[in-house]
Amino acid sequence: MVKIGKKEKSDQLYKAILMLKDEQECYEFFQDLCTVSELRSMEQRFEVASLLDDGMIYNEILERTGASSATISRVNRSLSYGTGAYDKIFARMKGQKEDKE
Repeated sequence: MVKIGKKEKSDQLYKAILMLKDEQECYEFFQDLCTVSELRSMEQRFEVASLLDDGMIYNEILERTGASSATISRVNRSLSYGTGAYDKIFARMKGQKEDKE
């Protein structure tokens, strides 16, 4: 039996995600992969990131999402000092929206 290192195991997950064909497959895959709590946490963090990207302030985000100030702060740090992945995704989403209009 071949041992798979930690990095290779991680790569398998990301490669699997890239193989999903549409939004429905993605939804079903994450339903199977994650607990309801894990999904809600990821959905909340993404919503917080989107609202921060739109310029909304902490108090408004807290009220709208129910996210803790610690979560909002952590997401803000990722937006400011992370890999730039949020920016790429938001730009692509905005591009798709503009293409549809």
